[in-house]
Amino acid sequence: MTQYARIALIAGLGAMTAACGGGGLLNRDRPDEFAVQRQAPLVVPPEFNLVPPQPGAPRPAEGSAAQQTLEALFGGPQARSGVETSLLERAGTAAPGIRSAVGDPDTATVAKGSVTRDIIAAPEGDGASASAVIPG
Repeated sequence: MTQYARIALIAGLGAMTAACGGGGLLNRDRPDEFAVQRQAPLVVPPEFNLVPPQPGAPRPAEGSAAQQTLEALFGGPQARSGVETSLLERAGTAAPGIRSAVGDPDTATVAKGSVTRDIIAAPEGDGASASAVIPG
């Protein structure tokens, strides 16, 4: 080995050894991660006249399950953009019997397949006597 290679090797090993130490040339002051945020003191709330909830009643802030479903699917009025609101105002309200006119032979529809035809042809009801058939 040449003289320069030995000096470079010793200097490299010395720098690596110095990096492992806690103090010295490469020491940094690090912030204490537990002292970054102060913990608020625990306080007992002054109001003890709370009424227990009624069994089966919806929570006051949540509403009913149907309401939550409709808001999740379609969003509320606050979730609509100006263009969407304008479009809905121009469209107006639907006729009350529009769903019963879908199965009318005079109604022009696009053929969506046998599943859609079966859904439209299904008898009206609340679904209490519904059954599912899985083709095997």
